[in-house]
Amino acid sequence: MMEAILEILREPWFYTTLSLTYVLSIITVILVILGENRNPVKSLAWVTVLILFPAVGLVLYIFFGRNIKNKRMISRRTKRRLLKKIKRPRNSTPAPAEYRPLARLVQTILGSPYLPGNEVEIFSTGAKKFESLAADLRRASKFINLQYYIFQDDELGREIADILMERARAGVKVRVIYDHVGSFRVSSDFFKRMKEAGIEAYPFFKVTFLPFASKVNWRNHRKIVIIDGQIGYIGGMNVANRYLDGGKFPLWRDCHLRIEGPAVSALQYSFARDWNFMSNEVLDQECSLEPKGKIGLQVITGGPMSQWNSIAHVFMRAILEAKKRIYLQTPYFLPPESLLKALQNASLSGIDVRIMMPSKSDSWMLSFSSRSYIAECLRAGIKIYLFEPGMLHSKVLIIDDDLASVGSTNFDFRSFEHNFEANVIIYSQEANARLREVFLADQSASERIYPDAWKQRPRFQRALESIVRLLAPIL
Repeated sequence: MMEAILEILREPWFYTTLSLTYVLSIITVILVILGENRNPVKSLAWVTVLILFPAVGLVLYIFFGRNIKNKRMISRRTKRRLLKKIKRPRNSTPAPAEYRPLARLVQTILGSPYLPGNEVEIFSTGAKKFESLAADLRRASKFINLQYYIFQDDELGREIADILMERARAGVKVRVIYDHVGSFRVSSDFFKRMKEAGIEAYPFFKVTFLPFASKVNWRNHRKIVIIDGQIGYIGGMNVANRYLDGGKFPLWRDCHLRIEGPAVSALQYSFARDWNFMSNEVLDQECSLEPKGKIGLQVITGGPMSQWNSIAHVFMRAILEAKKRIYLQTPYFLPPESLLKALQNASLSGIDVRIMMPSKSDSWMLSFSSRSYIAECLRAGIKIYLFEPGMLHSKVLIIDDDLASVGSTNFDFRSFEHNFEANVIIYSQEANARLREVFLADQSASERIYPDAWKQRPRFQRALESIVRLLAPIL
């Protein structure tokens, strides 16, 4: 048998056939990409990779290039059942006059109403956020719905898991969604212990060997908690020690919100959709619709199955609404062309546009790709700041004096097109002022980049930025 195989390998026709099959595979994939009529920039990026690095490009496309846009996450019938059971408020109070086009956009493409009457607490440190979350979890008496991209098996992760298990044993219904790729390094025993304590835990898009390529690219990046239908959490922090001790950085900066009021029902609806997608269960858990404060909120979600790149559309509308200032914090700055032009347009119109990203990142490739956009921003008068004390992981957009967004969405192609994300739009002078205060404090610890100095960076760095930028649409 072995001799027959070796004989075939010596035949010239074998290599000719193999080469033709390989070339035809590359051409077929390119034709598929072109036939999908995607964003030309993204299509060109894939075609470039396939032409320059055919073998690597083919593997990358199989794993990361497939498109699931316009596929339903849940059926229309299930959606109606969820809305009926969750009983989201029917609000007749309009959004502030200057932001009604934005609020209508969110309502139109996401079905998420403007909800006034909320109380919002802002956390800019992991210590305070997780101290608050732990206290709220311990007081839970009915149910806990918890969803994180990363649920690490470390000191903090075990503390949260122990609280959840204690509550489950006490009769509280506890459900957990964790992203399988995000929590890939976490031992299965960690979640097995939760299940043995009565917790229902599901990995989102579980990755197994055979269908690995069909799921690895689509990640649930949302960070949402709902407790008893009364309290909600949303933001950018995962469950991991790095949010307390900085991990390999001196500091790990992020932003998270604690919400009380009608908007908790919108967080519950987002969780219920994801839960139904993984378990087929329609949750029947009521949320309090009683006003708790004076802040108006809209929850926005996005994902690769959506007809629209919903969060990108909302960000675009919010940027276009700006009259005085736009402050943006993001760990990765790889904007679609439309959003880059919108920021440049705002700056050229005299609006104070500031973008803050980390000086040292947890991803060298994303860092170089992000920096490839700096020169274009500087030419338009945008102020660029590199956060020095540690890893800036905060995802905050601040517009003028009374609009802001906080959540899990990075300002990059992956978050806008491939990840399942969740943010909240905040219509409030009070919250805006608090977020602006945090931004300016971070700014004082950042290095501002000036055009003349940026031009002096090493040629090797410029070349690497340009090369990596070719991959930006598919990173």
